[in-house]
Amino acid sequence: MSKRAVLLVNLGSPDSASVPDVRQYLSEFLGDPRVIDLPRAAWLRSLLVNHVIIRKRVENSAHAYASIWTEQGSPLIVTSESVREKLAATLGGRSDAGVYLAMRYRKPSIASVIAQMAADGVERVLLFPQYPHYAMSSWETVVVEVYEQAAKLAPKMRVECVQPFYKDDDYLSALVESARPYLAQPHDHVLISFHGIPERHLREADSSHAHCLCVGNCCETESPVHAMCYRAQVLKTAREFAARAGIAADAYSVTFQSRLVGEPWLSPYTDETLAQLPGRGVKRLLVLSPAFVTDCLETLEELSVAGRKTFLDAGGEFFQQIPCLNDQQVYIDFLAGRARRWLAAA
Repeated sequence: MSKRAVLLVNLGSPDSASVPDVRQYLSEFLGDPRVIDLPRAAWLRSLLVNHVIIRKRVENSAHAYASIWTEQGSPLIVTSESVREKLAATLGGRSDAGVYLAMRYRKPSIASVIAQMAADGVERVLLFPQYPHYAMSSWETVVVEVYEQAAKLAPKMRVECVQPFYKDDDYLSALVESARPYLAQPHDHVLISFHGIPERHLREADSSHAHCLCVGNCCETESPVHAMCYRAQVLKTAREFAARAGIAADAYSVTFQSRLVGEPWLSPYTDETLAQLPGRGVKRLLVLSPAFVTDCLETLEELSVAGRKTFLDAGGEFFQQIPCLNDQQVYIDFLAGRARRWLAAA
């Protein structure tokens, strides 16, 4: 029997919260043409990223990372490694299956982990991107990089990929179960905040060029293009989560965070909504971030620190970010279920 392995891949993190390390990370992350794809010319894009965007952001980003850094290191890396360890223990009865962890940016790199898997004799891999939803700048860039590095470093290695799991019953059940203790607290509203992307990315992913942002209620009108439509997928997750959790349609809203200036991004924007909600009578707020399976800078600092301040300064009285799935057993069980089905069929 060929040796098999599960490969978990998440976003990544700076090696430390120092300015040089954050600059190196941002250069790698924002330099990815699937993250910032304009201008098309590589040299112009590099100039924009390294001499304009990063120069303006690096010190603030380093300060933000320092505010969430732990003694063990980056929360995203530490939690992701815990997920890997717990999943390996859950699958521990399979002597022919291992669990590996890589990051799209920085360490452990995809290339280094594929090289290690090859050295360990792994022949078949279940790639499990740690993104529930498709986006060129998240799910796609991970998948493309893994396949390219595997073809280069281990051409005989067979890689199979888990598709975006935004509407998977087990994933949604895990999401609701993990949020249940927080939903039991007194609250006025649930804000479901997703990472933003440019509207242009929706149009580019629409193979028909006639549906996304063209048809009225395009995300609620079933279409094959939803397989690559980030907005349709996140709205589906939000609707299913609310229905399963018993949240009325007027008791939650969906927003998008982490935008860059220069072109329209998905809206409404999280920061603007947080400033407006107290004026609409929302004093006690719960915030959920289903685009992330692991708490990271965007949840621990952008929402729980900056977002909390925005809401409270505007007159809010209670702000609670519901933690991501992280290494909770309900998430490990979801991952293990997918892995076991693959192992049984392989």
